[in-house]
Amino acid sequence: MTIDVPQEILDALTDVDMPRLPPEAPASGAARLAGFGVPIYRAGCVVVGSGAAGLRAAVEMKRRGVDVVLITQSAWGGTSACSGSDKQTLHTANTADQGDNYRAMARAIGSGGAMDEDTAYVEAVGSSRMMASLQFLGLPLPQDPLGGTLRYQTDHDEVGRATSCGPRTSRLMVKVLAEEAIRLGVPFYNQTTAVKILTQGEGAERNVAGMLVMRAGDRTQENPLGIGLFVSDVIVLAAGGPGELYRDSVYPNGCFGSLGLALEAGIELVNLTESQFGIGTRREGFPWNLSGTYVQAIPHIYSLDGEGAEHHFLAGYYRSTQELASNIFRKGYQWPFHATRMLDFGSSLIDLAIYRETAAGRRVFMDFNRNPPPVRGDLPFSLVRLDEDVRLYLGKAGADQEMPIDRLKHMNPLAIELYRRYKIDIAAEPLEFAVNNQHMNGGIMVDTWGRSNLAGCYAVGEAAGTHGVTRPGGAALNAGQVFGTRVAEHIGASGRCKRAVPGGIPGAAEAGIADLLAALRAESPLSVKAIRSAVQARMSEKAGIICDQESVGRALIEAHKLNAEIRVSGVAYGHPAEAVRGVQWRHMALASAAVLSALDFFIRNGGGSRGARAICDADGESLPLARSGPLQEYRFRTERESHRNEQIVVRIEADEIKLSTRPNRNLDESAKSFFERDWPDWLTGRIYDLGAENETMP
Repeated sequence: MTIDVPQEILDALTDVDMPRLPPEAPASGAARLAGFGVPIYRAGCVVVGSGAAGLRAAVEMKRRGVDVVLITQSAWGGTSACSGSDKQTLHTANTADQGDNYRAMARAIGSGGAMDEDTAYVEAVGSSRMMASLQFLGLPLPQDPLGGTLRYQTDHDEVGRATSCGPRTSRLMVKVLAEEAIRLGVPFYNQTTAVKILTQGEGAERNVAGMLVMRAGDRTQENPLGIGLFVSDVIVLAAGGPGELYRDSVYPNGCFGSLGLALEAGIELVNLTESQFGIGTRREGFPWNLSGTYVQAIPHIYSLDGEGAEHHFLAGYYRSTQELASNIFRKGYQWPFHATRMLDFGSSLIDLAIYRETAAGRRVFMDFNRNPPPVRGDLPFSLVRLDEDVRLYLGKAGADQEMPIDRLKHMNPLAIELYRRYKIDIAAEPLEFAVNNQHMNGGIMVDTWGRSNLAGCYAVGEAAGTHGVTRPGGAALNAGQVFGTRVAEHIGASGRCKRAVPGGIPGAAEAGIADLLAALRAESPLSVKAIRSAVQARMSEKAGIICDQESVGRALIEAHKLNAEIRVSGVAYGHPAEAVRGVQWRHMALASAAVLSALDFFIRNGGGSRGARAICDADGESLPLARSGPLQEYRFRTERESHRNEQIVVRIEADEIKLSTRPNRNLDESAKSFFERDWPDWLTGRIYDLGAENETMP
């Protein structure tokens, strides 16, 4: 049996055209600041980022009468619009035949530890509403004949809460939200890069005063760098994750996020030790995660050395052809690397094997026209000889075709179409791939309304550190939608952003521009290229899936040294566009030091191996085994149970990175709502906790 899907349907789900942006509104005025003629823009709230989370926040604020504008470095150029996998999913509850309750879903979301229980519940209870509203906007989520949502199992999800429109799910989300934002009249400012958050006040009274940006459209003889000022006392950071942090990355090019921007403004970050790594094609070609049916089709994975000789390297790790093939399949829903899955011949042994091949200078490929060759001395590959869970899945899917490419065509023809759009025909030629950085689970520390420790600054999407150690696949998309709405509700309830901020120019504006100019020096010995090379190599080689205390410590010393040099010498640039990159790479150097500081702190305090990384230690309790014998070099520490109950907080004081820990916020599962008692809190707005605007979060 073969699934027969007309080509026009495949095209519609793969070639997703984005809407044309409306004309930009002009600046409301101009001022002479630090010797520059700077255009002034005014708004009640500024959203930074045009991905799915930022668009949701802007749409929901506009519906509530907030004077909101959206600024973006590159409209439709971020991760939710440009990258993903065939398991970019949303999560549903209480639908179809696999319904569950929100508390059970919250426990699943936070099951990896180091996650606030109340945040997990907020994401769970908001998931059904987010799914329904996206369907209302036109997102084509699949249904059965009786209206139930079609769902399946994904990574860190044993129930099967995921659903998908195919590999372009997140881009389709961006499309429908962008169309709604444009319909509602949300002003967009494209090619606009946030470079400095302005604040006013001191201590607990400190709050947002505006945002300095660099805009190609504002470059003039009097303002060659295109510096602009958005005056607003409320901002929402939704610029995604630090995709440029790693050389080996599946992020689209140019994804810088806002961690360095936030650190400079005194905003606290959390859980920076936690990321996701997994197999995917690199961004030098077409960046994409190879999860889901790409590996469930069970292709042949091999490497090529410098002489062009082929190596069936996985056969040196698994004891039988059945075990090898079954674990390739399991990468579909166990896609992220997890240290514990290197044990007992599990699926992350594949990640380790690929990591070792690339470290040895070999290139790794996936061939959909060959089944895995047999392990030496064992029987050939057979769909009959697979582990029971694998046989049952492929049987239910009707994927009994002889070759991987035919199984893939049957289960997910969109997976093939997607690569064809980028001139890669996986039906005809092998696909090169590697283990790459894919997602930052940490980020800006926020409460259950998305508030940071800086009054007036919110964070949503990957910019927010709402995830713990692990998360079910697709939970990030759901979290961005839930918190985009929560932030909009909170800002709307405050009533403070109904109109643009009137009056003068923040006192911090001129000093902020002077700081920017001091950091950009044409004569600096530090080029953008040099900073990028140093940061990315250090992070990929010392802070990837395999770490150890000594290497991380040395990397941190090097990162501190680089930041000190940047503070003294600035960053060189040759033209205005390079000046923007200079600021962004200064931020990335700072973010790199923050991540390494948190990782070093974690390891030195006995931190063990969990979602993102294996912490190798000669005295470690866990030893991966391969067919060839124990892998002593990768003996690793196990995770301490106590570390699951806390989070590492990072902040900057006087150019020095400070670290501390805080316990996870708990949720009292025995607490029950009661309509007559609790309705007044909703009617009066007490649920928004507006009196706590300037309080520091726990």
